[in-house]
Amino acid sequence: MSVPPHILVVDDEPAVRLLIRMNLERQGMAVAEAPDARQALKQIRQARPDIVLLDLGLPDRDGLALLEDIRLESNVPIIVVTVRADPADELRGLDLGADDYVAKPFSPSELVARIHAVLRRSAVAR
Repeated sequence: MSVPPHILVVDDEPAVRLLIRMNLERQGMAVAEAPDARQALKQIRQARPDIVLLDLGLPDRDGLALLEDIRLESNVPIIVVTVRADPADELRGLDLGADDYVAKPFSPSELVARIHAVLRRSAVAR
């Protein structure tokens, strides 16, 4: 039996975190949550998740700035999950090191498929 992937969901909205958690846990994934950038960095450093789902609208810091900081110290795969659907934000996120970009509202099954795709690519890269 393989170890389930450990997913860190970084979003300031408890309802969004719960929705994502429920869908991912149904798929057999282990899920941790962070409501802000400070806690996200702490969990990335300590728990070393397999993938991070990152909202850009965080209460203590812009998600793009957090993405830059994460990339300074980690190659953890990151999927941006945000209401910012502007192509400029998407390009900036991808340029800063995001592995994928999903606009809210999203299909939970599409998000799961994108997580699997990014995890496959990161496993091949290792």
